[in-house]
Amino acid sequence: MPNNIVRTPPHQWVWAALAWATGWVLMLWLDGRMDLANLAMLSVVSSAVAALWWPVPVSMAASVLAALAFNWLFVPPRGTFSVDLGQHALLLAAMCVVNWIVAGLMATQRAQASQARRHLLEAEQLRMLGDALRDAAEPLAHAGALSGALAGLADGPVALLLLRGALPEHNDAEASVQLGDADADTMAGLWHCLRQGHALGPGTGRHEQLDRWYLPMRGRAASLGAAMLPLPTAGRDDPARRLHAQSLCDQMGLALQRRLTTETERDAREQAQLQAVRNALLAAISHDFRTPLATILGAASSLHDQGDRLSTAQRQRLAATIVDETGQLSRLTDNTLQLARLDAPGVTLKLDWESAEEIVGTVLRRARQRLPGGDPTHRVRARLEPGLPLIHCDALLLTQLLDNLVDNALKYSPDGEPVEILVRHLAGHIVLAVRDRGPGVPPAWRGRIFEVFQRGAEGPHDPSARAGAGVGLAVCRAIARAHGGELRLRARGHGGCSFECHLPAITPPSMDDSS
Repeated sequence: MPNNIVRTPPHQWVWAALAWATGWVLMLWLDGRMDLANLAMLSVVSSAVAALWWPVPVSMAASVLAALAFNWLFVPPRGTFSVDLGQHALLLAAMCVVNWIVAGLMATQRAQASQARRHLLEAEQLRMLGDALRDAAEPLAHAGALSGALAGLADGPVALLLLRGALPEHNDAEASVQLGDADADTMAGLWHCLRQGHALGPGTGRHEQLDRWYLPMRGRAASLGAAMLPLPTAGRDDPARRLHAQSLCDQMGLALQRRLTTETERDAREQAQLQAVRNALLAAISHDFRTPLATILGAASSLHDQGDRLSTAQRQRLAATIVDETGQLSRLTDNTLQLARLDAPGVTLKLDWESAEEIVGTVLRRARQRLPGGDPTHRVRARLEPGLPLIHCDALLLTQLLDNLVDNALKYSPDGEPVEILVRHLAGHIVLAVRDRGPGVPPAWRGRIFEVFQRGAEGPHDPSARAGAGVGLAVCRAIARAHGGELRLRARGHGGCSFECHLPAITPPSMDDSS
């Protein structure tokens, strides 16, 4: 039913009839005590009060009947409809005219009050939907609220079509969300309305013969959805109702536009960050690969071109140089690849129950092999707490973490200063620490030391050593976090650093559970 038709509730008919009845009781009681003019005023008052509830045609008809009854009961000669044209005809005519004017004015006021109430409800509906969509990260979650609001304006179930993202090249159900039952014709109309960005149906100037409205959900740049509202047979062209329905749809369209803009900005920002990381990675790798490659090339060329003229000791030194630089390249490559892999979404680790003693032993062997003479002074040491539980981890990654930390400690510590690997069980965590007696990390750098491509403010203690690409500690932190742990830096009391990897201590399954 159109919104501009107002039905009078049954109880209001009763109140209007009661007003007329009260007026007539008073007129009959005051008959003989007051003149005709005052009695006529009571009739006018009764008509004005009844007009608060009765429609205009009913009030006008009641006024005519009241004038006839007044003539019959109170105007001489009583009991007849004859009147004195000079005195009483004007009184009766004035009664009717005044009653009609009052009825018209009261009906106008009722219509304006009803329209004001409707506008208030529409404004509140728009405000509530706007508040919900403004604070929503996913506007599609509030499509049901929009459907319910539109259902109150339609003559049947509504259907909605909302895009998940940008407008696809072809009509694709997978790229959209549909609410409500919609046949093939309705879906075709929704897609057509969405792509055209114009309303269709009665009063829109497009496809006026339809028995429904198709309203677009308009954003700032394009339409991102459409709604179908079935209409009644009578009063289909209701501009006020259509305007309100379009405003509701546009609220959703703007919310979808904001989400699409936010996603586009986020994707662009991520692409820019990814490109920046790639550029920095390429720059770091190209710089740090160039020096060992040049050293390897020089040593290999010397062996190839002058091998016969070199002494055995010289050839061994060149070969050792090739081995050392190749190991450096291998570690740099491993760190770079692991950093890229661990930063990728959905990465999975090959977790198993591993012994801390075996992992630390592997790291010790590798570290001592890199030292001159195989670490004759046992500069790299290990201390493990007795009774350590098994660690649920990826052994290769955890070995790489400790290997990087030990290599970093050796690089930044003075010659002869010990580097210690400590493993202990502490407050529900397994703590793997690598401690040194180097110069330490300045306080200004402690918050950035684990960021990729960040190098310490001070170079290595050995001037001949290289600082690296700045990915080793970043890889260590990524490995720790991939295991559900965290890597921390703690300054030691008498100088040096302690890099501590805190991993959650998980109770290994019993033999009964594994069987």
